[in-house]
Amino acid sequence: MDTLKSTLPPIGQLGPFIALLFACVFFAATTDNFLSAQNLSLILQQVMVVGVIAIGQTLIILTAGIDLSCGMVMALGSIVMTKFAVDLGWPWPLAIAAGVAATALFGLINGLLVTRIRLPPFIVTLGTFNIAFAITQLYSKSQTVTGLPDEMTVLGNTFALGGAQVAWGSLLMVLLYLGFWWWLRDTGAGRHVYAVGNSPEATRLVGIPTDKVLLQVYVLAGVLYGIAALLAVSRTGVGDPNAGKTENLDAITAVVLGGTSLFGGRGLILGSLVGAIVIGVLNNGLTLMGVDSVYQVLITGILVILAVTVDQLSRKGGR
Repeated sequence: MDTLKSTLPPIGQLGPFIALLFACVFFAATTDNFLSAQNLSLILQQVMVVGVIAIGQTLIILTAGIDLSCGMVMALGSIVMTKFAVDLGWPWPLAIAAGVAATALFGLINGLLVTRIRLPPFIVTLGTFNIAFAITQLYSKSQTVTGLPDEMTVLGNTFALGGAQVAWGSLLMVLLYLGFWWWLRDTGAGRHVYAVGNSPEATRLVGIPTDKVLLQVYVLAGVLYGIAALLAVSRTGVGDPNAGKTENLDAITAVVLGGTSLFGGRGLILGSLVGAIVIGVLNNGLTLMGVDSVYQVLITGILVILAVTVDQLSRKGGR
């Protein structure tokens, strides 16, 4: 059945890896320490939050949706778990669970508005972005939360691997990607995600519960934003109400650079990991070169436009 195929055009499959290869070669030639084991492990640590958010964003984009609330929902989750642990004195496992529950609730709300009221995902998630931002700022009083239990920052700790210090959070990110790669490729539920993105009407005709698939995807994305919130807390050691301001677009950028079609139905989730690493490599390499951060944003924006252009041209070529 065509709608259950999850293939990409060859250029879509190779593009992210080619971009990563060129970036690595360029920065290796123009900087002294780029290819050091420590610097490469630092890049993985820097992208672990965006990388996990990008998993949820990939699932939603595969269904031809988009989630503009992801970064701010992540920030809300980080504030909930840290405030519950510090101000309310909850045991750290329960505080973390509360933060993940809060982000999952936003995923559920997004999913219900998309599937029950039939609102466009763009509008729904733009609205919940603002709601999450307001709740985060009000609840935190726009202040960072400090004094966290050590257990809440353990994923920011590192272990030795081949001369580098790798964060446990980076390992968790990679394991999550491998798990969702298997789920999308080898399970019926995962293949249904591609089917819904290809043709919602066709999936309904063959008996696939389209609304159930969409709701599942949005809730899963919400849970992943909660995990990303824990990684953000672990990396910085605080709950930061402003943590999600750049992660929204960074996650979408990672997905697009990774070759997932914004029109739904086509993409490889491991490509989103490569896309996140490309962003990390660009930011890290340009910083080592002393390039102003404004130019980093400019280059990332150009890459996004190029990636979407390639996707559009490949779709036209496939007609």
